[in-house]
Amino acid sequence: MLAVNDIDLFYGAAHALRSVSITAEIGRVTCLLGRNGVGKTSLLKTVMGQLPIAQGSIKWKGEEVSELATPARARRGMAYVPQGREIFPLLSVRENLETGYASLSAEDRFIPEEIFDLFPVLESMLGRRGGDLSGGQQQQLAIARALVTRPELLILDEPTEGIQPSIIKDIEAVISYLRTQGKMAILLVEQYFEFARDLADSFAVMDRGEVVLAGEIGAVCENDIKTYLTV
Repeated sequence: MLAVNDIDLFYGAAHALRSVSITAEIGRVTCLLGRNGVGKTSLLKTVMGQLPIAQGSIKWKGEEVSELATPARARRGMAYVPQGREIFPLLSVRENLETGYASLSAEDRFIPEEIFDLFPVLESMLGRRGGDLSGGQQQQLAIARALVTRPELLILDEPTEGIQPSIIKDIEAVISYLRTQGKMAILLVEQYFEFARDLADSFAVMDRGEVVLAGEIGAVCENDIKTYLTV
């Protein structure tokens, strides 16, 4: 289980995260909701070790990981699909997938067949450059690259952003399938409430760097959640 406890983050003098606590459990989807600029991406980056916390703790499977560098967290089974996808546009689809090998032992450095079961379009595009793919295909590639690492914690930052509805449905089906396998915890940042509602087991809503609502997805009035999502 991922347990983030009372973490604070500063950008210079700006207090970006204020005593934030969340959890993500194996076999469940935890969704982080909130408007733009409230600290959601900053929280994900602290979990992955890309930003240093000022205080608090981040534990993964009972181990304190707050002081570990990002590669060490990846080797412990944490994978991150960033907002904007950040694939390598000049590398082929195959080469993009193979960048996920960095955190794996030599015997695990292969692309599991399950990747192409989940994202069949990628198998037919292995030789194409990542930059030639559509936005939706790039998003599928970014998720597939994370899955190559065999993660136990999958972190997704707004996977539906700028994606056509048909591929959003495909991504929703993949996340749902991964949840049912019971092998990983999924932490999902999303702005679209309906997408989150259909996938999440639990949620946390952020506003101005703080968690202002949290719990099981069906335990809080939807209108209370939507209050923090509207501009």
